[in-house]
Amino acid sequence: MQTLPQRYTVTAALPYANGPVHIGHLAGVYLPADIYVRYLRAQQRDVKFICGSDEHGVPITIRAQKEGVTPQQVVDKYHAIIKDSFQEFGVSFDIYSRTSSETHAETASGFFRKLYDDNKFIEQVSEQYYDEKAGQFLADRYIVGTCPHCGNENAYGDQCEKCGSSLSPSELINPRSMLSGNQPVLRETKHWYLPLDQYEPWLREWIVEGHKQDWKTNVYGQCKSWLDQGLHPRAVTRDLDWGVPVPVAGAEGKVLYVWFDAPIGYISATKDLLPGDAWKPYWQDAGTKLVHFIGKDNIVFHCIIFPTMLKAHGDYILPDNVPANEFLNLEGDKISTSRNWAVWLHEYLQDFPGKADVLRYVLCANAPETKDNDFTWKDFQARNNNELVANLGNFVNRAVVLTHKFFEGKVPDAVGFTTEDEDVLRQLAEFPQRVGDLIEAYRFRDALNELMNLTRLGNKYLADMEPWKLIKTDQARTGTVLHVALQLAAGLVTLLEPFLPASADKLGQMLNLEKSSWPQAGRPDALPAGHQLQPAALLFDKIEDATVEAQVQKLLDTKKANELAAAVAAPAKADISFEQFQQMDLRIGTITAAEKVAKTKKLLKLTVDLGLPEPRTIVSGIAEHFLPEALIGQQVQVLLNLAPREIKGIQSQGMLLMAENADGVLSLMQPSSAVLPGSGVA
Repeated sequence: MQTLPQRYTVTAALPYANGPVHIGHLAGVYLPADIYVRYLRAQQRDVKFICGSDEHGVPITIRAQKEGVTPQQVVDKYHAIIKDSFQEFGVSFDIYSRTSSETHAETASGFFRKLYDDNKFIEQVSEQYYDEKAGQFLADRYIVGTCPHCGNENAYGDQCEKCGSSLSPSELINPRSMLSGNQPVLRETKHWYLPLDQYEPWLREWIVEGHKQDWKTNVYGQCKSWLDQGLHPRAVTRDLDWGVPVPVAGAEGKVLYVWFDAPIGYISATKDLLPGDAWKPYWQDAGTKLVHFIGKDNIVFHCIIFPTMLKAHGDYILPDNVPANEFLNLEGDKISTSRNWAVWLHEYLQDFPGKADVLRYVLCANAPETKDNDFTWKDFQARNNNELVANLGNFVNRAVVLTHKFFEGKVPDAVGFTTEDEDVLRQLAEFPQRVGDLIEAYRFRDALNELMNLTRLGNKYLADMEPWKLIKTDQARTGTVLHVALQLAAGLVTLLEPFLPASADKLGQMLNLEKSSWPQAGRPDALPAGHQLQPAALLFDKIEDATVEAQVQKLLDTKKANELAAAVAAPAKADISFEQFQQMDLRIGTITAAEKVAKTKKLLKLTVDLGLPEPRTIVSGIAEHFLPEALIGQQVQVLLNLAPREIKGIQSQGMLLMAENADGVLSLMQPSSAVLPGSGVA
């Protein structure tokens, strides 16, 4: 029999504090981690669930610069948003810390110093871009220039966001500093490097040989690919003024590279959680199982780089497993923070109050465990209405409502079990083991489906037994049926809790029952005869079409805004002479009357005062953009000397000049302040 670990340290990737978290983060990292930890607690295991905000690095300094605030103000803002969102979503961290804390600075500095004193680093001098006007070295994201692949003039020093190519600053054409706009120069700078290549044989033995069977194939495959390509020394410091200062002489103006200091945040957070040296067993005792929950973009850092850091230090245990998920897409498109193509957790919680569990359910049922998956609002609605309302909620509601209706809300006696009753109770007893085995194998989607099989079993049992009919002929038998059904519902209080904690609490209140330990969740006598139930309450309610249509429209509006932002102006037309331009008589006029042209969708008939003896009639195709009554009194630009033409039987005597956006929306060309009708446009 496999020996259980003495304790568990479970970490969830530190979210970056330059913006809120979205559903991709939840599905990939935080929800599966929370399910796992809640299950371990139900098994009465010793577990600490560790997370916090990653608050250093260049993206935070860039956001601070754009917003005209300090980096500390940026991280304070988003740390609070993220922490509050996690709490409301039900992610049950033992601590949610931050890497700007004093404890973290001391821990990260001490970690670096230990490796430095043990000669684990190598020092290298290299040339990096330097902004002479700003007086500082430039991180890759502070350098922009022309992409050599697609010609985008605003590509970053590490990536072109237009074509997606990975870049280095030296590849950019005409590089310039984001700080001053000047062209940077190359200047020598010294940094410390972790020689990953020296640890390659050990990593190959530890991962390729040691974890071939127990790590997920996507994790194992990415690690093996990296090792097969060969590892190289990686800088652990950088020239920046925001971060943990490098604690050695001659390192002024340098900080620990964020990829180096961030995972140490797990350790510093545990120190903040536990007094004195009580943190040490969770990181330094061989009886502890360390599990990192991350997204696939963090696999290399948590499976190769951080373990190498821990190995080099010598005092720490290594991760037992790193069950990384793939990516979750949104409505068929990759989630993108920069394009605002996301469902943000804090906005969801505002738009769907009291429905955190619905999102937990949908994200787990559709989790990208082995491949990228897609979140759609229609699927969200369908899973809520068809699975949570019609299956889980329906079973619980029927069992409780019928007990109140027929037995005054008290669990009835079981008077002789039939074969069907015994079979249902036998299956109930198997569910804790079945669901638990899947959770321990990090197969949370399958575990949730297995749990829902318990509610399907309950619904089928009630449908077959028909207690609402049976009560007319056999009250005792009806009591037995409801007794059995209520034992299934009681089992759900514990088994449901890792996945849908708020709903499990609500169900427990309805049944007047505390959740049990996990192995006890399959008991056939959790609710004794005579036990008083509380009134029935709906666990879930239907989500209507209008609700999801509003969310879809929000995304469509975002997509439209992105298209407008990326729109390129039409090429300039052929040159004309100044004399040709002078022939155009451009005037400001005031619209005095407006009406739709009969039997047309686009045309308006306008009367325009242009300061002439007679007003002009102009037919304009703007009816889909403006209401006639809204135009009266508006000043507009008019091309006065356009040759008259007949449109729908109306003589049009000029043309309105309009601005047309990339999406075809028209806007009036108006003076910034009122002028006399007939004033020329110079």
